[in-house]
Amino acid sequence: MTHQADDKTSARRLARRTVLKGASLMVAAGAASDLAAQPAPHLDRDRTGEDAVVARSDVAIVDTQSGKVAGYVRKGVFAFKGIPYGDTTAGPNRFLPPKTPRPWTGIRSSRQYGYVAPQDKGTGRLNDEEAFIFQWNDSVEGEDCLRVNVWTPGINDAGRRPVMVWLHGGGFEAGSGNDIPAFDGDNLARRGDVVVVTLNHRLNVLGFLDLSKYGAAYAPSGNVGMLDIVAALEWVRDNIAGFGGDPGRVLIFGQSGGGAKVGTLMGMPSAKGLFHRAVVESGSFAFTNTPDKSQRLADLVLTELGLNSASLDRLHDLPYADLQRASVAALLKANGPAGGVPDVRSMASRASFAPVADGHVLPEAPFNPRAPELSADVPMIIGTTMNEFTTAMNHPDYELMTEPELLARTEATYPGRGAAVVAAFRARMPGAKPFDVWSRIASAPVRQAAIRQAAAKAALNRAPAYLYWFAWQTPIFDGRPRAFHCAEIPFVFANTDVCDHMTGGGSRARALSSIVSDAWIQFARTGDPNHAAMPAWAPCSREKVPTMIFDDEVRLEFDPDGPERASLAPA
Repeated sequence: MTHQADDKTSARRLARRTVLKGASLMVAAGAASDLAAQPAPHLDRDRTGEDAVVARSDVAIVDTQSGKVAGYVRKGVFAFKGIPYGDTTAGPNRFLPPKTPRPWTGIRSSRQYGYVAPQDKGTGRLNDEEAFIFQWNDSVEGEDCLRVNVWTPGINDAGRRPVMVWLHGGGFEAGSGNDIPAFDGDNLARRGDVVVVTLNHRLNVLGFLDLSKYGAAYAPSGNVGMLDIVAALEWVRDNIAGFGGDPGRVLIFGQSGGGAKVGTLMGMPSAKGLFHRAVVESGSFAFTNTPDKSQRLADLVLTELGLNSASLDRLHDLPYADLQRASVAALLKANGPAGGVPDVRSMASRASFAPVADGHVLPEAPFNPRAPELSADVPMIIGTTMNEFTTAMNHPDYELMTEPELLARTEATYPGRGAAVVAAFRARMPGAKPFDVWSRIASAPVRQAAIRQAAAKAALNRAPAYLYWFAWQTPIFDGRPRAFHCAEIPFVFANTDVCDHMTGGGSRARALSSIVSDAWIQFARTGDPNHAAMPAWAPCSREKVPTMIFDDEVRLEFDPDGPERASLAPA
């Protein structure tokens, strides 16, 4: 199956390069202007025979509504980075909806990622194993952060390619469109003949501080981080044709917090019509705030800063470090000390900087419990990884868990049902180590949330919802990370070799990646993920839970963990 997919990809590449070479000769003959159709130009060859990187004044120029941008070409794929889709969000623009980007004259160099949103990056970088796996790209932070990055096989060519817009994770508080190497769109654009877009937007206290009770100008302030994403999608609608994309075939896809952003966009009237397919990867959480909760958190922040309605204007001038310090203190007062492993069962009850169902920007909490009628015609892919947050990454000692410890941990989580829950999970994995069983038990609520979201979507009886479960276990660190939270991302982006610290690289990972990435590509192209190299993928219904299991053996199973999940439900 893999060879067949690779042969098709090679054929596409060969055909594309043949066409592109001819087009380049026409340009050399003076038959086109600097904005004429620009497939990949004639490229010098390096010693390996691969196409060289080309960045020069007559290559990779696209005219946007704000001005011309210059990118570069690598192995036949054009890349443009750090393009503004909005004005700076600093100073007077803080806490207000995004403004259109300031136009520029001449040609703007757009070959390097722009500012990322100011944020607290957390403690993952302090853990040797975790930092080894993720290889974070730490960029320069700044409030002029409304930027998009674009990868495309052709520009100014009326290509009408599907557009795949990635929304990064990190909850609503951290991350960026270039946070880790897995987000690089080069290989995905090349493999699928698609346009890949990643983006940055406001986060945390800058993106979701609900000041609505302090004046009409701040009415949407609790959702400006989401309005940034809408502005980015409007930029795609208005500009992506120049980058060879089809504004009528836009897929939004995201993981973790990015998946939650996808779900939120499906309930936003301002986003309607800006996207046409949606993918939620490990992000089926009820992250939406109520107005009471979001306004209480804002009041706590203002108290920490010593501000009130009379001195509110000072918020626009305070250093971000002061806002961040106040927001951390406010969250501590609202929630108490943070726990260890995230428990999705309690996420919705905790105060957080996240979208607010304000009745206007976001009329109601999407998928809590109903799927939004607003996006009923948008097909979805929804899924999780098998082990999510509960792995032995950073903690080899977790592998030593004993059976009594497993029972005690489960009983503490499900009082009165610990033995029954362990028995239900052991029935499917009788020889598994206690920590393997615990990992599955602790990850089951994430899977259950995805099933609920898919069932809610299916209940509308309009566009389909396809459910998956990513079970592939990484060989890195003796397999201790298992199928961890984020494990599927390099497979989706066709970046398993780029992300060999995550996957181990090589043919085993590459074989699964060819199936997964082609499913996402096909879904972007048609709204149906099925392709010849994988089993038939049936959508969910209210009664049935067909699940595509992505592992070394890709297979479709119907409600594969039904008894286990049933054991978690209260009697």
